[in-house]
Amino acid sequence: MKRLTNALLFTALAWVVSAPALAAAEDEPSAMAMAGDMVVARPIGVAITAVGAAVFVASLPFTALGGNVSGAADTLVTKPAAETFARCLGCKTTRRPSEK
Repeated sequence: MKRLTNALLFTALAWVVSAPALAAAEDEPSAMAMAGDMVVARPIGVAITAVGAAVFVASLPFTALGGNVSGAADTLVTKPAAETFARCLGCKTTRRPSEK
């Protein structure tokens, strides 16, 4: 199990490091970028969103006392969820390729 985890982490790291080199010059993402996004980035984004939601719920009493619940929710849940679910497949930001 540890070997599988290490192999997956190494593959994800290699993809993240090499992604700028594979980036297409045009606005539309390439098929390779879409496939990598679907196989690697989206599952990682779902995991980060779930962990962020759990951390947000655990820290809610403290953030409520500090008065920054919306800031914590934005940082821990909203931004990761937007990058995971609202971004087009293969895009690097939540902006659609047709938008300028």
